[in-house]
Amino acid sequence: VQLQAFGGGLVQAGGSLRRSCAASGRTFSSGGMGWFRRAPGKEREFVAAITRSGGSTNYADSVKGRFTISRDNAKNTVYLQMNSLKPEDTAVYYCAARSARYYSGTYHNSDYDYWGQGTLVTVSS
Repeated sequence: VQLQAFGGGLVQAGGSLRRSCAASGRTFSSGGMGWFRRAPGKEREFVAAITRSGGSTNYADSVKGRFTISRDNAKNTVYLQMNSLKPEDTAVYYCAARSARYYSGTYHNSDYDYWGQGTLVTVSS
């Protein structure tokens, strides 16, 4: 199983980007999914999580009201819509998935079974 992320890049402050992350490989149904990020010189931190059904979401306080996580289970894809971007959002962003038996996304790195490659989002001031 692989998670492949798309949609990084450079954007000006106040702009928007949409990240997507698709699961591929053997037949795969994921459980809860999440997005994390690592800013330069900092630890990887939680950004957003979504339940297996997509019915419930959670966000870090720093992105609440600006970022939206969603998923399309028919496509095994999770999305992160990032609006009103700030320079402090500059980071390498990672998607992550839990195996199907776990309904919820969580705040903890160690709860996730599969990780996508990180892609850089740079927000210029």
